[in-house]
Amino acid sequence: MGRIKDFPELFRLLVAKRITCVLLAVVALALPAAADARLPRDFFGIVPQTPLTAGDAARMKGGGIDIVRLPIFWHDIQRQPTAPPDWSGYDSMVALMSRAHLQILPVLYGTPRWVTRRESKLPVANARQRSAWAGFVRAAVDRYGRRGTFWIEHGPGTADFVPRNPLTTWQVWNEENFFYFTTPASPGRYARLLKITRPAIKGADGRAKIVIGGLFGDPKERPPRAMDSAVFLERLYRIHGIKRTFDGVALHPYAASVAKLRRLTEAIRRVMIRNRDRRAGLYLTEMGWGSLHRPRKVAFEVGLRPQARELRGAYRYLIRNRGRLNLKQVHWFSWKDAPGFCGFCGSVGLFRRGQHFRPKPAWHSFRAITSGRLRHENCASSRKNGRPPKWSP
Repeated sequence: MGRIKDFPELFRLLVAKRITCVLLAVVALALPAAADARLPRDFFGIVPQTPLTAGDAARMKGGGIDIVRLPIFWHDIQRQPTAPPDWSGYDSMVALMSRAHLQILPVLYGTPRWVTRRESKLPVANARQRSAWAGFVRAAVDRYGRRGTFWIEHGPGTADFVPRNPLTTWQVWNEENFFYFTTPASPGRYARLLKITRPAIKGADGRAKIVIGGLFGDPKERPPRAMDSAVFLERLYRIHGIKRTFDGVALHPYAASVAKLRRLTEAIRRVMIRNRDRRAGLYLTEMGWGSLHRPRKVAFEVGLRPQARELRGAYRYLIRNRGRLNLKQVHWFSWKDAPGFCGFCGSVGLFRRGQHFRPKPAWHSFRAITSGRLRHENCASSRKNGRPPKWSP
């Protein structure tokens, strides 16, 4: 046999790829399942705060992000009671995500002023409110669901073709146990909302999944302004027939440390098991730490490098325990810093604010986790197909 430098270029490439795959497989054994090919393809999510561009979408996909959590604000869609829904803004975002092959987790939220005085008020007080909400929900699924008109209008052969990427899982409201998004925090009122929402969604797509709004983990305020997430969920389960209205429980376990995040997550899972709801999946639809160091003002603003450290610790715990928790998705909040949106929104991004991509250490930590998964899957694919793997960026 000749020296390796005399081998054909393709064969040398194949050998190098194979060796790298072996090394990655060995490393994967020592990692906390970061390279676990069994992770679902919609596991790694992101929550953007500002409008996205094609560059954002490409960077997300290249960084191992599978799914983007986007709100569908009712008060933006239908500003007047007699006005038809205006989907134009959301059409462009759905098209952008679909062309980048990113899934979308939509959040149905925000009551218009012609229904209630506050957008945070659940539309369940009377028949008019309930009917209006059900109409909005049904219209959203009719637009973007499996049989959605959007996919027909942008199907093959059309001038503005969009790859088919229907929305199949719907999140109902946001932080229904916290006054900032819901007033008052009431399991009973929220249960009524779920009971209205389920037939509206299922009537348009019988296979769609429904996830409850992300519960804020440990708010400082007390009822009726706010309620502990585990207490709220326990009281929700006590309502007759409620388990039939949803397929997933969502949590926003903001915490000063991974240890506290773990306590919040485990507490929610215990409530689910205690109420014999092993079927429902657990979704962390917001999780994050800030890169500013202001722990006295915001407990989870820990500093630039501690942000990356907590990110690594959180994903390590969640991936290791994914099966036991029946964990379906984890969404990092947020994509880029956006000062002014909330008390900590200016520092929780993986990138600094602005049009350019200026990554923080947390982004590199995130990429290290997702890259292991992507590369491991590619190696498995190459062994199956007998060809060199295609490497992720």
